Amino acid sequence: MKEFFRRFRRNRLAVAGLVVIAFYVVLAVLAPVAAPHDPYAMSADAMLAEPGRDHWLGADPFGRDIFSRLMHGARLSLMVGAIAAGIALIAGTLMGMLAGYFGRWVDAVLSRIMDILFSFPDILLALVIMAILGPSTVNVMIAIGIVYTPIFARIARASTLSVKEAAFVDAARSMGARSMHILWRHILPNITAPLIIQTTLSFAFAILAEAALSFLGLGVEPDAPSWGIMLNEGKNWMEHAWWVAVFPGLAITLAVLSFNVLGDGLRDALDPKLRSSGA
Repeated sequence: MKEFFRRFRRNRLAVAGLVVIAFYVVLAVLAPVAAPHDPYAMSADAMLAEPGRDHWLGADPFGRDIFSRLMHGARLSLMVGAIAAGIALIAGTLMGMLAGYFGRWVDAVLSRIMDILFSFPDILLALVIMAILGPSTVNVMIAIGIVYTPIFARIARASTLSVKEAAFVDAARSMGARSMHILWRHILPNITAPLIIQTTLSFAFAILAEAALSFLGLGVEPDAPSWGIMLNEGKNWMEHAWWVAVFPGLAITLAVLSFNVLGDGLRDALDPKLRSSGA
C-alpha cells in the first residue's frame, strides 16, 4: 500500500482529479442544508438573472438558482454514476469470471450475450432500454449499468483465464476446494486491479451518459436538477444568458475529466507495467 500511495502521489493530475471529485462529493452531501436556494423554487423576478450576490451563478429561464441546482445535480450525478457502475461491476464481473473459469458452453453462451450488447453503440443501447422502461432515475441507472456490463465481463473473463492456470489455483483444486470457493477466495482477489480502474472510468462515462439521456428528454424526471436537463434548458439562451448553459456544461466536463485522470492515475499506481509499456 505504501508503494501504491507513493506512485499515486507522483501523478499530479490524478491527485488533482481526486481533489475535484472530493469537492463534488462535499457539494453533494451538503446540498440539502447548504444550498442558498430551493432548487425547485421558481421566481418571476429572478428569470435569467445575471450572476451576482443573490444568485452566485445566475438564474435559469424559470428564475431558479443555478448554483443550488448544480449542487443538487451533483447528488444526482454521483448517485447515478455510483449505482450504474456498481451494477455493471457486479454483473459483468460475475459473468466474466464464470465464463473464464468454466469455459465450454458457459463461456460460449455468456460471450455471445456480451457480443450482442457490444454490437450496439453505447448511447443507442441506452436509448433503446430507456424507451422500453420509461424515463426515471432508477431506469437510468439500470440502463447505464446494462450498457457497461460487457466491458467488465470482458476484463474479468480475460483476467480469470490468466489466473485460473496459476499454481495456487491448482493447489486449491488438489485440496478439494469447490469452484465457487476458488472463484471467491483465489481468483477474485487477483483480478481486482483492472476492475477498480475500469470502475473509475465507468463512473465518468455513467455521469456523461446520464447527462446525455437527460438532455434528450429520456433520462430522469423533467423537473429534476440534472446537469443534462439544465444544459438542455440553457441551450436556447446562449446569446442572451450564457450562464444558463455554460455552468452546467463546465460541471459535466470537470467531473468527467477528473474521473478519467483519476482512473489513469490508479492504473499507473496499481500496475506500473502498463505505464511502461505505453498502455
